[in-house]
Amino acid sequence: MEERTGPAEASRSPRALRYLTLALAALLLLGVGWTAATLVAGRAPGENSPEAGFARDMSRHHAQAVEMAMVAYANGQDPAIRQIGYDMALTQQGQIGQMQRWLQEWNLLPTGSRPAMEWMPDGITVDNNGLMPGMATREQITQLHEAQGAEVDRIFIELMIKHHIGGVHMADGVLKASDRPEVARMAEAMKLSQQKEINELRKLQQASS
Repeated sequence: MEERTGPAEASRSPRALRYLTLALAALLLLGVGWTAATLVAGRAPGENSPEAGFARDMSRHHAQAVEMAMVAYANGQDPAIRQIGYDMALTQQGQIGQMQRWLQEWNLLPTGSRPAMEWMPDGITVDNNGLMPGMATREQITQLHEAQGAEVDRIFIELMIKHHIGGVHMADGVLKASDRPEVARMAEAMKLSQQKEINELRKLQQASS
C-alpha cells in the first residue's frame, strides 16, 4: 500500500502548528474570496431568518470542530488522524469565513438575539448544557487537550463522529428551510465532507479496537 505523505507527516514542533494557525487565519480574513457577486439578487435574509441562524450557529459549531482538529493535528499519534485533523481544520475554517462574509453582506451582526437552533424546522434545540447537536462539553475538550499519544486519537474520533452527525443534521435543517442557492451549496458541501469524514473515522475506530 502506498504510504501517505503530506501535512500529517510534518514535524510536530510548534512551528508546524503555527503554520496551520496562520493558514486558518488567512482563510477567515479572506472569506475564501466570497464577494457580493456570488449572492443571489433580491432581498437579503433578515435577522430572524433561517439563513442567519444557520450562519451564526454553524460558525460556532465549526469553531469547536476546528479547535479539536488542531489538537488532533498537533498531538495525534496516527498519521491518518493527523491528516484528517489538518484537512478538517482548513475546510471548516474556510467555511466559517464564508458564513461570516454572508452576514456582512446581509448587514447582520455575527451574533443575534434569538436562541441557538431556534431556526431549525424540526424543533431541535440546545441540550441541558446549552450546546448544539453533537457539540462536546468544555470538560471533554479539556480532556482532549490533556491527552497524549493514542488517547488523543481515541478521544478525537469519539467526539468528532458525534460532532459531525450533529453538523449534518443542521445542514439538513437549513436545506429544508432555505431557498438561497449559496446557502444550499454550502450545506450540501458540508454534508458530503462531514459524512465522508465520519466514515473514515469509523474505519479508524474499528481498526484500533
